[in-house]
Amino acid sequence: MSNSEELVALLPYLRRYARALTGSQERGDRYVRLFLEVILQEPARLSRDGDLKHNMFKAFHETWDAVAVEAEGPDAAELSGKAKLEQRIAALPARHRQVLLLVSLEGFPVTRAAEIIGISEQEARQDLLDARLELQKNSGAKVLIIEDETVIAMDIAVTVRSAGHMVVGVGATFKEAVGLAEEHLPDLVLADIHLKGGDSGIDAVDRILRGMTVPVIFITGFPEALLTGKKVEPAFVITKPFDPETLTAAIGQALSFRPSGGRNGKQKAGAQKHA
Repeated sequence: MSNSEELVALLPYLRRYARALTGSQERGDRYVRLFLEVILQEPARLSRDGDLKHNMFKAFHETWDAVAVEAEGPDAAELSGKAKLEQRIAALPARHRQVLLLVSLEGFPVTRAAEIIGISEQEARQDLLDARLELQKNSGAKVLIIEDETVIAMDIAVTVRSAGHMVVGVGATFKEAVGLAEEHLPDLVLADIHLKGGDSGIDAVDRILRGMTVPVIFITGFPEALLTGKKVEPAFVITKPFDPETLTAAIGQALSFRPSGGRNGKQKAGAQKHA
């Protein structure tokens, strides 16, 4: 396989990382598109030696650090309207969240994560500790699990409860999932793609989101299918079989993007609006 083919094969994972960082498919994919534009113009930014995934993530961070500096520099006024608009995208989240997602979601060792971001290993380990401590601030959320495999649902529930959250129900079908969501107004939804009886977890989530605003994490054995960037897709995707720490990190990140102004109250208003 050529380097170009390997790069294309790794793009879904860069999309997953960028979406998880920003909490948005649109913003995450925009980061990735702009990164690719820079690499096409300056291919030397992406080293083709060694681990290509590591090099790609490192170039992603280096590119955006450079773009941020240039946008604030004296020549910023000379940028085109489109460039100014693109560079006003909100800055990447705090560094410790980057370390957490690189280690827990993408599976990089701490030493590699430090190299990707451009910090020392000691700083990366401290950032990782700070991120894990911050996850505890979002404890106490009501979580709905949409999963038809009993054993997997139990594993997910154990991870959710270990992180200090409450499981309000497990839906194995479209009807069960939607009914539980309407009854409990969860703060977070964890969903599989394929449900019992041929039902679709994607359809269930789509129906739930018509009535409330709630972050969703898809847990699937086919993550690439949800990371093409060609259609409306989730911001958070976990691969089966999942590591509990990976899911815990994704839960904390997803909850940090919850709409402000109250949790269930706002959701009830949305549900009534769409009823």
